[in-house]
Amino acid sequence: MTTLDLTGQQLSALAESLRQQTQLTRLVLDDNPLGALPEWLGELGTLEQLFADGTQIAALPNSLVRLMRLQRFDARRNRLESVPEFLGQMTWLRDLRLGKNLLTSVPESLWQLTELETLDLGENRIGSLSARVGALTKLRMLDLGHNALTAVPEEIGKLTGLSGFLYLSDNQLTELPASLGNLKALRYLNATDNRLEVLPESLGQMRALIELRLYNNRLKALPDSLGGLENLLELHLKGNALVALPESIGRLARLRKLSLENNRLESLPESLGGLTRLVELDLRNNRLSALPASIGQLTYLKVLDLRGNQLRTLPAGIGELPHLEKLDLRWNKLSSIPDWFHRLEQRGCTVYT
Repeated sequence: MTTLDLTGQQLSALAESLRQQTQLTRLVLDDNPLGALPEWLGELGTLEQLFADGTQIAALPNSLVRLMRLQRFDARRNRLESVPEFLGQMTWLRDLRLGKNLLTSVPESLWQLTELETLDLGENRIGSLSARVGALTKLRMLDLGHNALTAVPEEIGKLTGLSGFLYLSDNQLTELPASLGNLKALRYLNATDNRLEVLPESLGQMRALIELRLYNNRLKALPDSLGGLENLLELHLKGNALVALPESIGRLARLRKLSLENNRLESLPESLGGLTRLVELDLRNNRLSALPASIGQLTYLKVLDLRGNQLRTLPAGIGELPHLEKLDLRWNKLSSIPDWFHRLEQRGCTVYT
């Protein structure tokens, strides 16, 4: 037997007979109320993957260090208050997931795991991050979200192998390091629910980004370099304090979704018409009194949400958008209902006024 999956069996302990399974390469113990992992796990020397999510463990057995073939170790959703020093000796690990525990810090030895490709420390209580994180140059995914970080060290810019996801959401960050611009292979960046007031100009160098999430911060402006994100498909900026957008936003030619609700936007740049692939545009709850005529160039647009603004008139080009399926204009101050509303409705578009 090489794989044993005991997920959700309500086990409070593991049978001693399992220590005889000397050919096991994958052991799944998820969602059992074990409370502890037995020391004899270290005898399963062929293990390559060990999953112990939701097992109510508060500590890890020292014997794990003997699992010299272990590539992936998951211990999410447990009661771990600290990471044992010996874990830093397991330099052969490639995937380590310790999210949703009770960690307030991680030992310096953890940064010796230079073969790691995935590191999940999210949903803990970690208050600071060592500059030595920059040693993990093979990382492809790093989750630091839902912690208590007040800063991210510049050395994070050394993680040039990050090509998947970087989660910094739900911390107490007031700024992002300029070195983020070095992460030219990163495809997804999430820094939502922080206290960010400005973004570094270097952000525009992250040209592989396809999704950027920055909602629920304190951003008042966006860097002009934003237009450099030529592969961006989704941009989420709701819940900030934006009063304007940079002209360069019109260079995001591949953008499909733009979320700007709950800001303080008073106007939009004419360059918005450059977003010719945009499918969904959410501008609800801003301070817009007019829209640029170029909005009529968004020929792929399906959803346009303009609720809760101060609009009195609308560009006639909206009525010519061939793929528009929903136009929401509630809670505005339109002086009259344009004739083209009826044409939109006749071809199947839902219009709310």
